[in-house]
Amino acid sequence: MPHYGDLQTQIYGAGLSGIVPTYPVDFATLEKRAQSALPPHVLTYVQGGCGDEYTRDENARAFRHWGMVPRMMVDATHRDLSIDLFGLKLPSPLFMAPIGVTGMMTQDQHGDVAAAQAAAMTGVPLTASTLSNDPLEDVKAACGETPAFFQLYTPRDKELAESLVSRAENAGYKAIVVTLDTWVTGWRPRDLNPSNFPQLRGHVLQNYFVDPRFRQMLGGRAPEEDLRTAIGTWGATFGKVLTWDDMAWLKSITKLPIVLKGICHPDDARRAIDTGADGIYVSNHGGRQANGGIAAIDMLPEVADAVAGRVPVLFDSGIRSGTDVVKAIALGADAVGVGRPYSYGLALGGAPGCAHVLKCILAEADLLMAVNGWPTLKAVREAGAIRTDR
Repeated sequence: MPHYGDLQTQIYGAGLSGIVPTYPVDFATLEKRAQSALPPHVLTYVQGGCGDEYTRDENARAFRHWGMVPRMMVDATHRDLSIDLFGLKLPSPLFMAPIGVTGMMTQDQHGDVAAAQAAAMTGVPLTASTLSNDPLEDVKAACGETPAFFQLYTPRDKELAESLVSRAENAGYKAIVVTLDTWVTGWRPRDLNPSNFPQLRGHVLQNYFVDPRFRQMLGGRAPEEDLRTAIGTWGATFGKVLTWDDMAWLKSITKLPIVLKGICHPDDARRAIDTGADGIYVSNHGGRQANGGIAAIDMLPEVADAVAGRVPVLFDSGIRSGTDVVKAIALGADAVGVGRPYSYGLALGGAPGCAHVLKCILAEADLLMAVNGWPTLKAVREAGAIRTDR
């Protein structure tokens, strides 16, 4: 039975013929090479965080103060990383988190489709962002047989929100991930200093520009005929402030599961479930929205305890490796999202580069489980993780 960890055997075997990996297998080298491959206005947007970027950095650093204890004399010859999520049988807990400038990560400006193609290559689901250079329908089609989720930045115009959700449902997405923390953008010096905001230049707005309700809002004038007005209309409707009173409306506009992204407090998790949420997504937006906060991984255990298995718990922010994925599972996540690493893979090699990054993360996670005596994710959760700096 093949395992994700077999990738290292393939790499070593190819090395005997003088073939080394085309793309890096570790995050540090991956990021360094992506810095050389990306234009500055794209790199700063993806790489940057809010304020002095303390929270962005702490998200990744905090994984180091969680440790796991291996168990010996356990037969972990066969590992099972599969999960059940929203009625789907997925081969692993890994998914691609939504990133608003994925479309700009490849030279052809179709990074959204490339990410979807990587999903098809690996079986790792893509959470497609509302902000996209390609229509959500085209992105979903490129995913092939791999399931996908649609992330919603809820517009102020309810008809537009309902149109986007309806299109996602009709396209075959399996859940709606509602981002809660981005009705206004946080203070991002890396973008502010060069006055760089891609959307205001017309990038990643195709989901709006092709939407029938949005075009109606333009008075029938096509976006390509008057880009400035189209961008202004987008800006005027982006960012609805959601409250708990909106949950009934969100639940009413789709049959798909509603996942609330940005939940970091256990009380919010409980209330989300009470008001009908089908999934809790623990995230601080990779440190891009609010600075000075607690690392996302440090908030995960209390939220997971509050959820108590009633709905799935998704997690992102700070994931850089397969080890991070395993630790997030140990601390209560059911599914784990990776963000910046797969973006860098897109920058270096499009769909194949992205797929390579995903395969490396899965290989490391699989081998960690093998070496530490955890043949299943259930065993990982039972092992848990220990805070080592207290």
